[in-house]
Amino acid sequence: QVQLVESGGGLVQAGGSLRLSCAASGLAFSVFSMGWFRQAPGKEREFVAAIIGSGFSTYYADSVKGRFTISRDNAKNTVYLQMNSLKPEDTAVYYCAADRVVSNLNTGSPDPRPDFWGQGTQVTVSS
Repeated sequence: QVQLVESGGGLVQAGGSLRLSCAASGLAFSVFSMGWFRQAPGKEREFVAAIIGSGFSTYYADSVKGRFTISRDNAKNTVYLQMNSLKPEDTAVYYCAADRVVSNLNTGSPDPRPDFWGQGTQVTVSS
């Protein structure tokens, strides 16, 4: 059974930083591309960042480029999202996702459907 468990969310002031983690189990982690999505109240779920299995290529939404960094540790079956210079508009539930094909993560679709989802972690940025 595949599980993706996010952690690290919380409340932070604008300009602050948070690091999200997603621990994966039940899958051949290094084979999967991993991604982060977010969903704010009343909005569609949107792509944030993705990283391929080797970690050599990363992808970002324009809204987070230069502020967020995705990374992974295949020895720990964990993917991270370092979020710096946070803004109130970054407030959302952040979801970890896994897919064998990175293009299924790095998609502009309003209805992304990766192989697996985590349960989400709340990030709230106060102004």
